[in-house]
Amino acid sequence: MLIRDLNAGDLPAMTAIYNDAVVNTTSIWNDALVDVENRRAFVGLRREMGFPVLAAEVDGEVAAYATFGDFRAFAGYRNTVEHSIYVDKRFRRRGIARALLKALEAEARLRTKHVMLGGISADNEASLKLHAELGFREVGRMPEVGRKFDRWLDLVFMQKILR
Repeated sequence: MLIRDLNAGDLPAMTAIYNDAVVNTTSIWNDALVDVENRRAFVGLRREMGFPVLAAEVDGEVAAYATFGDFRAFAGYRNTVEHSIYVDKRFRRRGIARALLKALEAEARLRTKHVMLGGISADNEASLKLHAELGFREVGRMPEVGRKFDRWLDLVFMQKILR
């Protein structure tokens, strides 16, 4: 597995991974599918703001991508970031999310960030376990704040103090 900066050639794979998460998972609480131009704009904005967008490559294929951005858009939160990791369903349970989360932590430290947060659906036991194993701790649980697949979803915030 190779962790590297996502590039323009990766945008179709990134789009497919994102759209699969929209249609089939509670990893993202969105109903709208996106196209390559949407993801190009997203990546451009993240990079413009000084945030990384990473790809995990396995045997020449983009298996996953990850990024982080501002937790909230107020100056007092400038040292806190919230991350996102999406893994292609064909590559799950291979340690890719773990490698990307570790890479994101390193990127956050380089940018002198103090706290990294993950907002995780309470039904995503694998992600909750992964975060706990990497030193994140649950700091908040918000019942029924989201809705997808005709059911209410609970949101769990997990936090790691980086420095």
